[in-house]
Order: sequence, then C-alpha cells, then structure tokens
Amino acid sequence: MIIFNNINDNIKVYAFVGPSGTGKSYRAQMVASENNISYIIDDGLLIKGNDVIAGNSAKKAPTKIETVKKAIFVDEKEKQEMRKAIRKYKPDSILILGTSDGMILKIAENLGLPKPEKTIYINDVATEEEMEKARRIRVTEGKHVIPVPTFEIKKDFAGYILDPLQIFKFKGKGNAPYISEKSIIRPTFSYLGNFTISDTVFRQIAEYIATKTEGIHKVIRTRVESTPEGPNIYMEVIINYGFNVITILKDFKEKTKKEIQRLTTMNVQNVTILAKGINMPEKLEEKKEEQ
Repeated sequence: MIIFNNINDNIKVYAFVGPSGTGKSYRAQMVASENNISYIIDDGLLIKGNDVIAGNSAKKAPTKIETVKKAIFVDEKEKQEMRKAIRKYKPDSILILGTSDGMILKIAENLGLPKPEKTIYINDVATEEEMEKARRIRVTEGKHVIPVPTFEIKKDFAGYILDPLQIFKFKGKGNAPYISEKSIIRPTFSYLGNFTISDTVFRQIAEYIATKTEGIHKVIRTRVESTPEGPNIYMEVIINYGFNVITILKDFKEKTKKEIQRLTTMNVQNVTILAKGINMPEKLEEKKEEQ
C-alpha cells in the first residue's frame, strides 16, 4: 500500500505513461501544453518551459538500473532536493513521465505529491508506426530525448553526443503553433559504450586554428588540463608584427573555444592565450640591428 506524505495536496498531478523508447520525452511538452501544464518531471529533472530548474538527469547514470533509481528518486539527497524545488516554485500542476502507472505512483510518493488525477498514455497521442520508429531509433542508435534545448543541458552533458531537435507543429489549444527545441543524447550505457577524448585532440585542434590565424606566427607551448566538466587550455604564441595583440588574442581564444566545442561536444572550461613575443619582418630586424 502506498502512503502519500504530500507537499501540497492542491498540486494537480498528471501522468504521461508509455514503455521506454516510445517517444514520451519527445511529446512531453506538447502533452503539457494541451493540458495547460507548466511543469514536467522527466527522468530525474524538473522542467519548466525550456528550462531545467532542478534535478539531475537519470540519463547520465552509468547503468540502466541506476537510471531507474534516479528516475524514481531513490537517493535521499536527490529526493529532498526535488521536494525543496517543488516547494519553492509552487506549481499548480505537474506532468510526470513514466514507463508504467506503478512508476508514476512511486515518483509521486517519493516526492510527496498527490496521486495523478489524469493519465495520458503514449498510444493516446502517437500512432503505432510512430512508436515503432522511436523504438527502432532507441535500439539501433541509442538515442534518447530530453525535452529542453541543447544549450540548457550542455554543461551537465559535456562529452556526450548532443544533437538539437527543433519541432514546429500546428497542434494544441486553439490550434496555436507548437514550437519546441529538444535535445538528443546518447548515454554512456548505449550501444556506443563509454568513450574518451585524448588531450592531444584538443591540442591539435587549437594548434591547427593557430596556423589559420593570420596574426599568429607560431605556437611555442600548449598545455591541456582535462576535468570532468571539460578541458582547460593554455597556449603561448608568437604574434606577427603589425597586428593588434589584444584583438588577435581575443579572436583566437573565441575561435579555439568555439571550434573545440563544435568538434568534440566538450564544454571548454577555460582558454588562456599568452603572447610571448613578436615576430619581426626581416627588414625591421635589420634596421633594429643597425641602430
């Protein structure tokens, strides 16, 4: 028997239920919009609109078992953090996503929420063909959807393969346009397995960009420090005479950070570029020596 110790009995809880990989997260915001719900609980996250406002994604867990535990808030610290967030934001209604009615009840119980007053099933909003396609993509490509934009989760998913997914549909209350951006990730427990990126890769990208930067003569030192959040990059360069040193360093720093993030999906923590000298044209060198 499940006993609910409720945070707020006035919160209306809605359930969105469907087997794993059938497209719940893909359709979560649309279902929430159609039912006038502003908050969503999905795989350990509390989401409002396009923002993750609390929680840690279960999709970051190293195994499927750990994913389930995170999704239903077994961990006491994570449970209390989510309860605190719900008390802070005081939502009128919440849509909870789960793979079964029992899972929804367990999440509601752990978070002190009332039982769902309405349940929407995936086959109410998706065709069998659409669900089968979602299953096939999950199994063959290991792709999972998080119902927020890529920029919102990039920091927490540094090193994961991330793809933005934009959706525009004329569906919802009053046939208003439904516009949303979601993020596709491939978790570490997918068929790809774990992967790492060598420090050499970051160094080579940065040094290649330097060769394509007109104001930089050469790189004399590169150091990469890897952290769980992403790499820190330190470089010493020689600047060509005649170029504004501050402008060159700033532009090169921005290009380096942007290109590494684009090519590796890693969230670069810091790029430090130090000018160690000026490359003088031969004629100026000769004049300098004559003087």
